[in-house]
Amino acid sequence: MVTEDGKLAVGDVFLETTLNNVKSNNGKIAISAYDAKSLEGYQIKGTAEYFTEGAIVDTFKAMVEQMFNGAATAKGALVITPEKVIVTTPGSENKKVL
Repeated sequence: MVTEDGKLAVGDVFLETTLNNVKSNNGKIAISAYDAKSLEGYQIKGTAEYFTEGAIVDTFKAMVEQMFNGAATAKGALVITPEKVIVTTPGSENKKVL
């Protein structure tokens, strides 16, 4: 989910390893996403902050409860402030910093 101020928010259902990595890297994180059909992709580098309460956590708790029919719950939310976005799409724009 993207917040109104342009941050990336990820609900914590199974993020134990990710949270350990973020902690050991002083909050620094890199996330990649791409479209499997078009191969359009991006890597987002930034700083992550973890929350266990608040509106964003409440939103993820409701989403996860509905998605998993109550079998899982969100424990919190990882909110990432982007510092650099890099194109990973194959082609002439590959590695371009946005």
